[in-house]
Amino acid sequence: MSIMSTLFTVMRKELRDLSRDRRTLALTLLMGPLLYPILILGMGKLAESRVKSQIEQPLEIPTIGAENAPNLVRFLAAQGLNATTAPKDLNQAISDQRIDVALRISEAFDERWRDGRPALVEILQDSTRRAADVPTARLKAALQTYNGQVGSLRLMARGIDAQVARPLDVATQDLASAEAKQGMMLSMLLPLLLTITSFLGGAYLVMDTTAGERERQSLEPLLATPAKRSAIVSGKIAAACAVGIASLVLTLVAFKISAQLSDSSVGRQLNMGLGSMLQMLLVMLPMLLIGTSLLTFLSAASKSMKEAQSHMTWLMLLPMLPSYALLVYPLKSVVWQYAIPFLSQNQMLLKVIRHEHISPTIWVIYLGANLGLAALLWYAAIHRYRQERLAISG
Repeated sequence: MSIMSTLFTVMRKELRDLSRDRRTLALTLLMGPLLYPILILGMGKLAESRVKSQIEQPLEIPTIGAENAPNLVRFLAAQGLNATTAPKDLNQAISDQRIDVALRISEAFDERWRDGRPALVEILQDSTRRAADVPTARLKAALQTYNGQVGSLRLMARGIDAQVARPLDVATQDLASAEAKQGMMLSMLLPLLLTITSFLGGAYLVMDTTAGERERQSLEPLLATPAKRSAIVSGKIAAACAVGIASLVLTLVAFKISAQLSDSSVGRQLNMGLGSMLQMLLVMLPMLLIGTSLLTFLSAASKSMKEAQSHMTWLMLLPMLPSYALLVYPLKSVVWQYAIPFLSQNQMLLKVIRHEHISPTIWVIYLGANLGLAALLWYAAIHRYRQERLAISG
């Protein structure tokens, strides 16, 4: 029997065994496609609803010393920021999140105001509470507007052109393309989700076909056949890759369908074209091979499914490391990054999402480095399968 014939035979056998367990097959294929879009769209809808409610609706701002600056209080009320009586335990109320943001107006406000000197107002907030971000931003923006208007009026009252105090007119020109702006939401979420899905997409099948069969003592008859170990390993990896590719395709299709059906701006940002989806699949294929080969290698050293599953804790962290690192220390895209596993997937997906051109050189470096690592892990798995103690459980 040829190597390719053995490979496809083993592949069909593993896929057929998996198809008999319909519940496991459904969870493997449909968990990501159903969970990820619902999770992201639901989070986006909640975030959008929260921001709209805090921006469009009037807010109550507990204020200490409101009587010291009646003009300021009226101006804030016109901006939808209504001053209310502050509780006696204001600091504790902010710590307990009963109040998002408060304002304290200095007792000397009126005196300093009449003298034309800066009058003190304090914004009280807890910067670690994200729920207070929007109210605080609204209050700061209103105070800055009031500050600028009054400053201009004071200069005009003294016969001085207000523009004298404004030596610069600062303008910003956003050079980001429309596609890049639309993909901002995708760039934050999709690289991590797709990397995890591809890296661990065939995890159950790989562990069951090696550690599971070893525990059930059904691996020894397979290894006792004249078939080459390389063909057996390749067949198991190919079966896991087939499941992983199916899960990836279903996940991308689910994103596209849910984005088209969504009526929120967040949902529309998740929409992708067919070309982008195909490029993402090509980017994820090396990661799928790396994940299944590494899991095959680890599972071959495990005597039971429980032992093999113990690796999932640290394996889940690997795809997350680049995303977390880039949040803390963003990197400009340079060529060497496309040779680093996990980081290269993140950078490639960002280019696809932003509709940026990917040069042939980058494709060669990316595919060469990642497929090379997959080949090394595949060879290591074959080497482990050649050990006779693999067929012994316990």
